[in-house]
Amino acid sequence: MVGTGGVAGQLASVVEKVLGTSLPIGLRAWDGSSAGPSDGPVAVIRSKRALRRLVWNPNELGLARAYVAGELDVDGDLTDGLARFWELARAGALRVGKPKPADLLGALRVAARLGALGPRPAAPGEEARLSGTRHTRDRDKAAIAHHYDLSNDFYQLVLDPSMAYSSGYWTSDSPEYTVADAQRDKLDLVCRKLGVGEGTRMLDVGCGWGSMIIHAAKHFGATTTGVTISRQQHAHIRKRVADEGLEELVTVKLQDYREVDDAPFDAISTIEMGEHVGEENYPEYAATLHRLLKPEGRLLLQQMSRGANAPGGGAFIESYVAPDMHMRPVSATVGHLERAGLEIRDVEALREHYVWTVRAWAATLEERWDEVVALVGEGQARVWRLYLAGGALTFEEGRMGVDQILAVRPSANGTSGMPRVRDWVVR
Repeated sequence: MVGTGGVAGQLASVVEKVLGTSLPIGLRAWDGSSAGPSDGPVAVIRSKRALRRLVWNPNELGLARAYVAGELDVDGDLTDGLARFWELARAGALRVGKPKPADLLGALRVAARLGALGPRPAAPGEEARLSGTRHTRDRDKAAIAHHYDLSNDFYQLVLDPSMAYSSGYWTSDSPEYTVADAQRDKLDLVCRKLGVGEGTRMLDVGCGWGSMIIHAAKHFGATTTGVTISRQQHAHIRKRVADEGLEELVTVKLQDYREVDDAPFDAISTIEMGEHVGEENYPEYAATLHRLLKPEGRLLLQQMSRGANAPGGGAFIESYVAPDMHMRPVSATVGHLERAGLEIRDVEALREHYVWTVRAWAATLEERWDEVVALVGEGQARVWRLYLAGGALTFEEGRMGVDQILAVRPSANGTSGMPRVRDWVVR
């Protein structure tokens, strides 16, 4: 333990009463005082404004706003700091539910004594501001633009050269094996599961920056179409297709999945797109995928999952990263697909693969921090630091998963066209 005097000591006392347990990390305040453990990460409260945010939002959102604004920081390993709190939660050591009225009153008294009371601070400019009904086409465009239209140059800094923004498939633990290799192996796996080749007509729904449609055309000879509602992604793909001379094989459309009208397709991939669809629209999404497939056509859906009691991404994710995100248990997604008339042929869990993928992105973010800040600003860089640190832990601890679901549209007489064995498995 370090000293318990000054501002830090007063705050540590309040926090421990609210949490119902001792602080798992150190605390340092703007007056230089410290409290809590000295053997790990230290939360640094740089100004009274951070406390004011927590008075108005004494929850994850208040902490996130203070962190993004730079009023709250962490000295040491941010991932370790988050893990220590989550370890207490798993052990049942944290107080569940709303704080006791007496504890809240005590917290307000300390805030008043420290001069932290006042009007609600404005949310950082990086916070999403959407309007209208969830998952209407206009709101979906705004939600996608908030996240994916941040900057093509930013995503080129952080992601691998193919700009695959989804879990990789890590087939080796060699130090020389990189996230670029894992993304290539993921794209290969999807193509093999879909059975694509020369003459195959393939659709990628929510095609990102084009990694899937370009890979399937370039390495498997498929004729591919991608649809996205992100203008920046669309522009990036068109340039890349032209640069690589793939215009005869690859088409990209600035189009909502509900507007696709050039069916049928032999194969459809949709890689971490379903999280943005919303529960109320998912039946239409599944029915659309079924409609767009020819009989015996295959669907490969890669999608994140989580428990039924926590379908969103949480206050921070919803406000700063992926507004209106919805996830469900993989069994519920399978149910949607089956009710649409698709036959499930294979489900492969890739949860640990996302841990390795996210940590590779996080390492790149730190290595290129100054470039990222110059490109998108420190607030947005801090959003991504927090997003990636928390995301890796969420997958590592099993609170979220990611799965590849392979399905087929059976023919009228029930034939699937599927091989007798998993011929996509590399032996």
